[in-house]
Amino acid sequence: MDTVCGVYQPTLIGRFFYLYSIISIFKCAIDCTNSHSMKRVDVILKMRETGAIPLYYNPDTAIMKQVISACYRGGMKIFEFTNRGDMAHELFADLVKWSREEMPDLILGVGTIVDAGTCSIYIQMGAKFIVSPLLNEEMARVCNRRKVLWVPGCATASEINRAEELGADLVKLFPGPTVGGAKFLKAYLGPCPWSNIMPSGGVSPTLENLTEWFEAGAFCVGMGSQLISKEIIVNSDYKKLEESARHTMDIIIKLKG
Repeated sequence: MDTVCGVYQPTLIGRFFYLYSIISIFKCAIDCTNSHSMKRVDVILKMRETGAIPLYYNPDTAIMKQVISACYRGGMKIFEFTNRGDMAHELFADLVKWSREEMPDLILGVGTIVDAGTCSIYIQMGAKFIVSPLLNEEMARVCNRRKVLWVPGCATASEINRAEELGADLVKLFPGPTVGGAKFLKAYLGPCPWSNIMPSGGVSPTLENLTEWFEAGAFCVGMGSQLISKEIIVNSDYKKLEESARHTMDIIIKLKG
């Protein structure tokens, strides 16, 4: 370093490295807001923060984009693409590329995965989380190997316990109302308060239903046809979907304090 009037001044090289470090800090901050750079822990923390994960599938790419965009504008920054229909993985790949350009902070995952092979395909396509209606141990190994959040479907205390032994940070209670609903969830969390449970199937965007689930201890909830109704799709009423998503988020924010 040089001195001017007894005060040290950085050399040209010193100034360069200082500027480089500042740029690197800003780049890191920007990257952290992009979903494709998120780690497994970031995804589950965002799920807890958001509280609701919308889920849907339609073979029409344009409709999928409208649905995802409406939910996103309503405050739901996570979306579960339901794996149904032929070539669904190709549609998902298109949505991942599109979302990274249009809404880089959206976390896009996949649901209705029942085997390790399909699980691997979607991880390769860019899925940030994998949700299943059942407990498949081979899927656990695939997701854990790639450090992708695995959310298996469970219906009993023993299944939840086994899922957690296999590394599940979050378990899907499915189908929520059928396996005992909020009463089962509350009873289970009594002796096992460390579990993170996401009810799915039959969860509706109403104050009464959401209050029941969150007061029982739900970590977050999955919402499908009760939120993204057939009527909305038939009428292309995506403004209504956006408003419903925003109303749901307002309820959840109040419930979570």
